[in-house]
Order: sequence, then C-alpha cells, then structure tokens
Amino acid sequence: MEAIRYGDRPDVRARLNQVVDKALDRQQLVALIEERALSHDCMDVSRVMKIKEDMDRAEARRLQPHFIASFFLEAFRHLGGSVRERETKRYEVAHVPAVVRNRDRLIGTGEAVLTRYERICFEKDLISVPGKPMAAFVCPGHPLLDATIDIILERYRDLMKSGAVLIDTNDSGDEPRALVYLEHSIQDARTDRSGEYRVVSKRMQFVEISSEGEVHNAGYAPYLDYRPATSEVHSSIESLLKNSWLSQNLEEKALSYAVEHLVPLHMGEVKQRREELISKTIVAVKDRLTKEINYWDHRANELKDQELAGKVNARINSGKARQRADDLEARLQKRMAELEQERRLSPMPPIVAGGALVVPQGYLDKIKGISVGPCIDQAERARVERIAMKAVMEAEVALGYLPEDVSGESRGYDIESKVPGAGRLRFIEVKGRAAGAETVTITKNEILTGLNKPEDFILAVVEVDGETTKLWYIERPFGKEPDFGVESVNYALRDLLAHGEELQSKG
Repeated sequence: MEAIRYGDRPDVRARLNQVVDKALDRQQLVALIEERALSHDCMDVSRVMKIKEDMDRAEARRLQPHFIASFFLEAFRHLGGSVRERETKRYEVAHVPAVVRNRDRLIGTGEAVLTRYERICFEKDLISVPGKPMAAFVCPGHPLLDATIDIILERYRDLMKSGAVLIDTNDSGDEPRALVYLEHSIQDARTDRSGEYRVVSKRMQFVEISSEGEVHNAGYAPYLDYRPATSEVHSSIESLLKNSWLSQNLEEKALSYAVEHLVPLHMGEVKQRREELISKTIVAVKDRLTKEINYWDHRANELKDQELAGKVNARINSGKARQRADDLEARLQKRMAELEQERRLSPMPPIVAGGALVVPQGYLDKIKGISVGPCIDQAERARVERIAMKAVMEAEVALGYLPEDVSGESRGYDIESKVPGAGRLRFIEVKGRAAGAETVTITKNEILTGLNKPEDFILAVVEVDGETTKLWYIERPFGKEPDFGVESVNYALRDLLAHGEELQSKG
C-alpha cells in the first residue's frame, strides 16, 4: 500500500529498489545462468580481454543514440512531422504525417505507427522519468524510424548515385579527392521464401581516392565532417568537375580496394562471431535432443516388454513412443543441417551505392586568391601534429598504458591505448597547436565518439613551441552533440584547458 501511495517519492523508490536487490539470491542466479548457458567452456584471460576491447570499440562507434537521433529528428521534420523537445533529450511528436503512417502499412511487420506520440527518446535510461509520461524508445526496428528511413531512401537514393560536392573545412590542403560509398553483404547457405540466400551482415563502407589514384579507407562516417557546397562554390569549381581523373574508373578502383582490403576484414569478423555461436549451439542441441531420443528409445522398449507381458498402457503405447524417438531423430538431423548451412558463409560482391567530390578548404582559398598565412602552413601543421602525436604516445607509455597510433584509420580518435590487465581501452583524440593559438577545431565524428564513450575518451591538447611541448589531458570534454548541419565546432582553447590536467612539459 505504501508503494502505491508514495511510490513517486525518491526516498520510497530508493528503499523499494534496495529491498528488491536484497531479495535476489545472486549466487543462485549465477548458478542458474551457468546451467542454462549454451556452453560451459572456459575462456582464458587474454580471450576475455580481447572480447572486452572489441566491445569498447563497437560502443565508441555505435549509432544509438546520437547518430540515430540526429538523423531521425532532421528527416522526420523534412517529411512534415512535428517534433518538439519537452524534457532534456525527450521529445513530443504532435503529428505524424500521413505519408509516414501509410508507409508503415506497406512495410510494417509489427507495432503500427501512431498518429502522435506523447514522448519519444533515443536513450534507454530516459524511457521512464519520474513524474513524466512514458516515452517510446526510437531505435532501429521501431516502426516510426523504419518508415522514415524507407521514405528518405526511396526519394533520394538516386541522388547518392549521381554524386554531390562536399567541402572539408578542416583540410587546408589543395588536393581534391573522390569519396565512394560501398555496400557489402555476407550471406549464408540458407534460403528465404523467394529462394535467395539469406544476408547475415550488411555494412556501409567508405573509401577515398586521390587525383593520383591512391585509395584508402575513409572510416565509418567521413561525410559527417564535411559540409555541402553552396551554389557559389559550385560555380567556382566548374573547371575542377571537368578534370580527367574524375572519369577514370573510380568505381573500379574503389571496388578493387574493397575486395582486397575491406571484404576480407568484414568476412573475418562475421565468420569468427558466427563460428563460435554455431559451435556452441550444435553442442547444446545435440545434448538436449540426444537425451530426449535416448529417453523415448528406452521408453519404447520398456512399453514393448510390458505389452508382451500383457500390461497395456492406456496413455501411450510402444508404437507412439518409438514414433516420438524417430521424430526427434529427424528433428536433430534437420537442425544439424540448418546449422551447417548457417556456418557456410560467402561474401557477396561489393556494390557502389554513391559518391561525392570532396573539396578541401585550402583549394577553395587558393582559387579565391586567399593567401595561406604561416600559422596554417600545411608543412608546419604536419610538423606540429607529428610532434603532438609523439608527445602523447610517450606520455601514455610513461603512465603504464600500451598506446597504438590509429590516426590514419579515421575512427574518430587518434590513439587507442590499452589498460594492461583490465581489458579496457582509452580513446585519445590528439590536437597539436602552435604556441599562441586561441582555438581548437573538433569534428562532428570526434565529438560523437567522445559522447559514445565519455568515461574512456580523452582530448589531448599539445602546445608546440619549436621542439618544446606542453600536454593537457581533458576528460569528458563535450557536453552535447552538435546540430545536424554542423560538421565541426571551434572551442576556445583557454576554456578547454581550464577543465584539463597538465601532464608534462618537454623541451
């Protein structure tokens, strides 16, 4: 009764949670979980650490909540929907357009799209907030998001193929490059109703190709760090669009690179995960069904002996028991065949889904006649960044960590540093700045990565004066995600450093 009358009071809720927590026998729960697990195989410490590190990497680049929220809010409004933030990161959808509701009727397989939602959110922790309406959790698989994505793709997929011009405002160089979007899938040997092999993993991949034909992996979502070109920019780069290298088999180069580098990596990751799961499932299925088969075999023989002795069982006879054993045997063989089909994976050819021309800000400045001052000279900037990376790598080693330079892989951070014995990773974004600099630019990808792993993300700012360096570590540097159209944010250096810790000075 007290819970019903005063359940909204924080002190009562805390006491209820405490009582429930103590009521659970944790040891019994652990024993039950182990008993029902697919496999009781033990893993050594190194294997556990590797799994934990892979989970950390996946969490750092996860789509939910920031990428999903940013896309949905902009796309939904674009389709005529009405959505307003009512509480922090919780929104009211006052109107769902008919086009979205009708699309759900065509593609929906479960819950229907409503005409309005009192609250939606993109983080599980915000589904239930004391004193506020319950929120619908919008994530991949939710009908509102699925219908919105399907309409956007239908309307604008052709634009991805025809290409776009994007501006990299953080690149002071003068070499344009092509960005190619690839779609790649892995299938197994099972078939669906239409006879097509089932896709078990699909991934969007991005590569960039220079004017010299050099190809490299562009990372998970490079386009977030670029802005669309204005009509003024389009008119100023007409001559660039006619360059011969843009018509020299860019798709073939991108596909060749994907087949050689990206497809094997994708295949290896999927195969490893599925091989482990299928092996455990085979053991579990064989164990369970074999026990049942043996039981009904024994039961059939037992009933047969009773029948020969004149004792007839009114509930079940030996024939039915034998039939059950045979059915279970057939079921076991069928399930083993299905699992073997799931084990047989094959990569599908990558498909070019779209492309864009990426124009550096330095190129635009050059054709406009804007001189490049010494503070942003490309060679000097490269030197400062090189010294900054070296300083942070040395600092991590001195702190007892195991750093790895991943700055060339466009992950949203520059250094991945292992914590020995903990299976935990530190994600470090390095910003080298010449002495006297007042601002530091952080890209959207870097900010979202920091928000995905706030407890493990570090912004390292290195002030470089000749060969002398000063290093600051700033934990939890970002408070909120940028708006949809923002590709980077300039932060005042003094404000960032005020929240940081100076580690060392060298020179």
